[in-house]
Amino acid sequence: MIVAESWQANYLLWVFPVLIILGFLALLGLLGLFLAIRVYAQYTCGRFREKTRMDGKTVIVTGCTSGIGKETARELAKRGARVIMACRNLEAAEKVKDEIIDSTKNTKVVVKKLDLSSFASIRAFAEDIKKTEQQLDVLIHNAGYAETFKKNKSEDDIEMTMATNHYGPFLLTHLLIDLLKKSAPSRIIIVASSLYRLASVNLDNPNPLTTMPGYLYYASKEANILFTRELARRLEGTGVTANCLHPGLIDSGIWRSVPAPLSWGLALINKCFFKSPHQGCQTSVMLAVDEKLSKTTGKYFSDCRESNLSSSVSDMNKAKKLWEISEKMVKLEENDPRI
Repeated sequence: MIVAESWQANYLLWVFPVLIILGFLALLGLLGLFLAIRVYAQYTCGRFREKTRMDGKTVIVTGCTSGIGKETARELAKRGARVIMACRNLEAAEKVKDEIIDSTKNTKVVVKKLDLSSFASIRAFAEDIKKTEQQLDVLIHNAGYAETFKKNKSEDDIEMTMATNHYGPFLLTHLLIDLLKKSAPSRIIIVASSLYRLASVNLDNPNPLTTMPGYLYYASKEANILFTRELARRLEGTGVTANCLHPGLIDSGIWRSVPAPLSWGLALINKCFFKSPHQGCQTSVMLAVDEKLSKTTGKYFSDCRESNLSSSVSDMNKAKKLWEISEKMVKLEENDPRI
């Protein structure tokens, strides 16, 4: 009995240190893997390094109180552009405006009210722009909305995700197209996402009030790309280009409504893979600024270079049908410009 107990004690004294060492090595391995992923993400992150100025140019950036929109506005202001921050939350926007002016020394930064989920707000914003601005060189559709499970609809009785991410930009583009044409060469830039591959727009259900909002975020990104491609086709020969982009996975705050425990996994993925907002704005800035892209249109970009699209968004018949549906959804009026 004494011998058995002695053997067990010696065994435990030998096993515990080994387990501790193995655990320590496993932790080191995980930390090494984490570091390698971070280094890879940083190394493969596209950067726009040209110092091209935007003096004398007017740019609208939607949704720029945080995330990549904020950094896009800052970068364009740094290059001398007149930046119109089109935002829903005016109080937050004014604080960001002051911050951008302080950091860039460019006082040509203004804030205007815009709620892309409201057709009335979009029309009021567009009227204001047409009355106060002589030119519009770049329109950046950056604002985005996402919910995981909570179903919301806009004041126009349209599902909130599709209203904000697709129908709102669709209407705003129509209302500002004459000013963009007058200012040609000019550019329209739409922030989409490679996550469009996870869903598909249901053309038989353009107002999907009962569909899971998390899924609709991905579907709205497909709609962004289809819209861009048909828009570019319709604008051929006008001097106005239209391109879209995947900014990368960004911790922009758009998924702040994700509940636990899903938010825990998202936080871990964020630390491993997500770009910073400054890194995420690089492709938007390139498409707005790069002189070599003055005639490029109908393309999809990622990490500051052109990227391939799936067959679903390469279907121009689908893009045309979505356009026709969208015209009805936004209730274009008789005197509204047509593209």
